Amino acid sequence: MASLNDIRSTFLDYFARNGHTVVDSSPLVPRNDPTLMFTNSGMVQFKNCFTGVEKRDYVRATTSQKCVRAGGKHNDLDNVGYTARHHTFFEMLGNFSFGDYFKTEAIPFAWELLTKDFGIDASRLLTTVYHTDEEAYEMWKKIGVPEDRIIRIATSDNFWQMGPTGPCGPCTEIFYDHGDHIWGGPPGSADEDGDRFIEIWNVVFMQNEQFEDGSMVDLDMQSIDTGMGLERIGALLQGKHDNYDTDLMRALIEASANATDGAPDGEGNVHHRVIADHLRSTSFLIADGVMPSNEGRGYVLRRIMRRAMRHAHLLGAKDPVMHRLVPALVAEMGGHYTELRQAQSLIEETLKLEETRFLTTLDRGLKLLDAELADLPEGAALPGEAAFKLYDTYGFPLDLTQDALREKSREVDTDGFDAAMAEQKAKARAAWSGSGETADATIWFDIAEDKGTTEFLGYDTEKAEGQIVAIVADGARVDCLKEGATGQIIVNQTPFYGESGGQIGDTGVIRTEDGMAVVTDTKKVAGVFIHMVDVREGTITLGSPAKLEVDHARRSAIRANHSATHLLHEALRETLGDHVAQRGSLNAADRLRFDFSHAKALNAEELAKVESDVNAFIRQNTSVETRIMTPDDARAIGAQALFGEKYGDEVRVVSMGRAPTGKGADGDTYSIELCGGTHVAQTGDIGLCVILGDSASSAGVRRIEALTGEAARAYLVEAANRVNEVAGMLKAQPGEVVDRVKALLDERKKMDNELATLRRQLAMSGGAGQGGGAQAKDIGGVPFLAQVLSGVSGRDLPALIDEHKQRLGSGAILLIAEADGKAAVAAGVTKDLTDRVSAVDLVRAATPELGGKGGGGRPDMAQGGGKDATNADAAIKAAEAIIGG
Repeated sequence: MASLNDIRSTFLDYFARNGHTVVDSSPLVPRNDPTLMFTNSGMVQFKNCFTGVEKRDYVRATTSQKCVRAGGKHNDLDNVGYTARHHTFFEMLGNFSFGDYFKTEAIPFAWELLTKDFGIDASRLLTTVYHTDEEAYEMWKKIGVPEDRIIRIATSDNFWQMGPTGPCGPCTEIFYDHGDHIWGGPPGSADEDGDRFIEIWNVVFMQNEQFEDGSMVDLDMQSIDTGMGLERIGALLQGKHDNYDTDLMRALIEASANATDGAPDGEGNVHHRVIADHLRSTSFLIADGVMPSNEGRGYVLRRIMRRAMRHAHLLGAKDPVMHRLVPALVAEMGGHYTELRQAQSLIEETLKLEETRFLTTLDRGLKLLDAELADLPEGAALPGEAAFKLYDTYGFPLDLTQDALREKSREVDTDGFDAAMAEQKAKARAAWSGSGETADATIWFDIAEDKGTTEFLGYDTEKAEGQIVAIVADGARVDCLKEGATGQIIVNQTPFYGESGGQIGDTGVIRTEDGMAVVTDTKKVAGVFIHMVDVREGTITLGSPAKLEVDHARRSAIRANHSATHLLHEALRETLGDHVAQRGSLNAADRLRFDFSHAKALNAEELAKVESDVNAFIRQNTSVETRIMTPDDARAIGAQALFGEKYGDEVRVVSMGRAPTGKGADGDTYSIELCGGTHVAQTGDIGLCVILGDSASSAGVRRIEALTGEAARAYLVEAANRVNEVAGMLKAQPGEVVDRVKALLDERKKMDNELATLRRQLAMSGGAGQGGGAQAKDIGGVPFLAQVLSGVSGRDLPALIDEHKQRLGSGAILLIAEADGKAAVAAGVTKDLTDRVSAVDLVRAATPELGGKGGGGRPDMAQGGGKDATNADAAIKAAEAIIGG
C-alpha cells in the first residue's frame, strides 16, 4: 500500500518528468495576498504569475502546498473530526501552466497520472465540465471517457473566479465512484451530497478576464491551475472511504490514543480525529511563524489549539498532551517539510506552554462560570459583564464560555460583552493619553479598534503584500497621499519592524498600482505599525493593495548588530561578572551601542577578551533559535531580560552560541535573552565584531560602541592603512609600528621630564621669572618670596615650592605661573610658620586679584587659579597683606 508520502512523491515526480519545476510549498501566511488569512490553495503563491505581473524562470510548476482553512471565509473548523473529509490542515497537490500549455495537455496529464501512475480503474472515474465548454467536453471524449460520464454543469461549481473582477475561467472536475453500495448521486443530481461520488481533482482553465460591468474577454495568456487533495487521493488509493483512515492520520490518531491511555477507535475516536487534525495545523502554523495571541492569525491558532486541548481534556487527560505528539508528526511529515524538524523544539514548547495555561484557565473558568450561573434564573443568558470578567480577569475566552454554556442549553449576552470590551478599550486610550505621550497618539488606538492591530511578518520575510487600512497626515486620517506629501501609512500586515527594544525601525518601499512611497522609519503604537512615508510617485490611496519591501541591506546590518549585542552582553558577564546587566542599547544599521551596569572603565585586557569571545562565537556559526515561553520560565533557564522592555504573558526567547562550559536550558547555550527583535539565522552571519571603545554613560553605567560586518571590516582596513602610513613615516615595517611608537612615546616622556627639570632649575635661578632672581623679603618677621613665572605649567609649581622651602629653611612662598593670559597660583609655608600663616589664606587672597575664586589645600601647600595674569603684582600685595596683618 502506497503511503501518503509515496503518493506525494509520485505526483511531483510525474510532473517533473513532464517538464514542470517542482516548487516548494509557500508559507501558510500568504506573502502576496493580503485578503487571505491563511494560504488555502496551491495557486496562492502563483497569483501574480497568472495575472502576468510576475515573471519567473519557469512556465510550468508543480507543488504540494500546505493549506489551512480555519478562519475567515474558508473555515472548516466546526466540521473537523465529525466528517470523513473536513480538515483544518491539508495538502493540495497541483500542476500549473503560466501561458504554456492548456486544455489539450492538462486533461491528458490528469488522466494519465490517475489511470497509469496511480493505477485507478478508469471505469470508476467520471468528469464534469462547464456547460458551454465544448473544448473540454470533446477532449474527454477523445481520451475515451463515455459521454454519459461527462456531465455538463451550468453553475459556478464549474466556473472559477479569483474575485468579482480579474482572471477567471471554466473548470473540469474528476470524480471517483465508490459504488452503488454507498448512497449518493453524481454531481448535478438531487443526491449529489451523498458519499458515492467523491471529487478528487479540479482543473481550472484560466482563460478569461471579467470586468466590473460584467463583461468578459479572453486573456492573452491562458493558464492552468489544478488542485487535488492529498488526503482524498490517499484515502482512495489506500482503499479507504475516510481520510482519517489513511496511514498518516492513523499514525497520529494512535499517538493521541497512546498519550491519553485510550483506544484509537470506539467512543473516543472523534476526539482523537480532532487532535490529529489540529496537531498538523497548529504545528505547521507555528513553524511558519504564527504564534498564539488574542489578535488575527494568532487568535485563530489559539482557537485551534484550545479546541484540540479541550478534546484531550474530554478524554480524561490531566496533563498537557499535544506537545508529546509532535515527534510522531515530525516522523510522518518532517522528511518532506523540513521546516517541521527545524522548528520542532519551538512547536513543542509553544504547545506545552499554551496547554499548561489552558488547563489552568479551563479549570478555574468552569468553576467561576458555575458560580455565575448559580445566581441566574433557569435558562437565562449569562450577562455580558460576567462573560467579560471571565475573559478579562481570568483569561477565559468568549468562544470557550459559549461552548461550555451550549452544553447547558444557555447563551451569552454578546451585546453586553461587546459593550464591556468597548469600555475597557476606552479606558486604555485614556490611560495612554494621560501617561505623558503626545495627544495625537490616541489616533492609533482608534485605528486599532477600527481596523485591528497590524500582523507582523518580518521575522521570516522582508517582502509581503498588504492592504492599506489607514492613512494619517498632520494628525488626522485622510483618504490619500499625493506625490510630494509626507504622512503615515497603516497596512493590515507588514514585514517592516517597528522601533522597539533598542532596535531601530525598518525603512524601505511601499508600492501600489497608482503610487510609490519611501518608508523613512517604522514605529509601533498600540499594536499598530506606523510606516513614516514620503510619497515619491503618483498617489497612495486608502484601501489599495500594496507591495511592501524592506531595505534588505539595512535590515541585514541591523540584524547583525542586534545579534552581536546579545553575544556582547554575555561576554561582558563572563569577563566582568554577573553584576553586568543591560541598561540600554541601540541596534542601528551602522553601529551598535550597549550600556551596562559596571562601576569602572574596562582596561585594555578586558576589552580585548570581550571582543575575542564575541568573535569566537561568531565563528562557531551556530543556529540562532527562537522559542516562546512565559517570562518566568524564560528567566528560570537563565534568560536575560532586556532593559526597558515590557513583557506580556508570552515572550520570544532567543538563544545563540555553544558554550564549552555548559549552561542554559540545553546545557550548552551561550546567550539566552528575552527579545522581540530580528536576528541573524546563524551567528556567522554577523561576520565580525570590532569594539571601538568603552566610556562612561552615567553614574555606575558604562557604554560600549562596536561595529559588525562590513562596517567592522572597513574600519579595520582604514586602521591598517593608517598603520602603513605611520610605518612609512617611521621608515619601519607595519609590524614594528607599535614598538616604534612606544619607543617614541617613552623618548617623548623622557624629554618632557628633562624639560620640566630644566624649567624648574631656570625658575629657581630667576631666569624664568620677572625681575631676575627673586629674593625673600621680611614681612613682620616672616621671610616672604614671591615670583611670577612664564613657560612653567601650574602642575610644576608644587615642586618649585618644595625646592624654595628647602633653600629658605623658613618662610612663605607665592608663585604665579602665566600661560596664555591665564594664571596658576601656588603658595607654600614651612612647617615652623603654619601656626602664624596658612598657605590656603595666601592663595585665597591672591586669586580674586587674578579673576579667580577661592583655592584650597593644606596650611603648608595650597593652589588656585585665575583668568587674568596681568594683575600679578596686586595678587602678591594681597598675599603680603595677609602676612603683615
